Amino acid sequence: MEIQLDPHTLERAEERGASEAEISDVIETGVTIPAKYGRTGRAKIYNFDQRRHRKYYQQKRIEVFYIIERNKIITVTVYVFYGKWEGE
Repeated sequence: MEIQLDPHTLERAEERGASEAEISDVIETGVTIPAKYGRTGRAKIYNFDQRRHRKYYQQKRIEVFYIIERNKIITVTVYVFYGKWEGE
């Protein structure tokens, strides 16, 4: 299915530290998470092993929320969390 990245999603991705490739990867291979308002949510954890805002983080979790219209995935927004998730 075609993925359309909404401009709002791209703005939030830049602010929050996610790439376009990561967003697509989360949609294609991430796990389903709860979402509101008829949206679909998917999440995936990536190794990060870098500093962000002067603090070191081992991993980042990217959550993408989207809708499906006419056989097309249209992103709504993306969230990025930094930390360490056990067993994931």
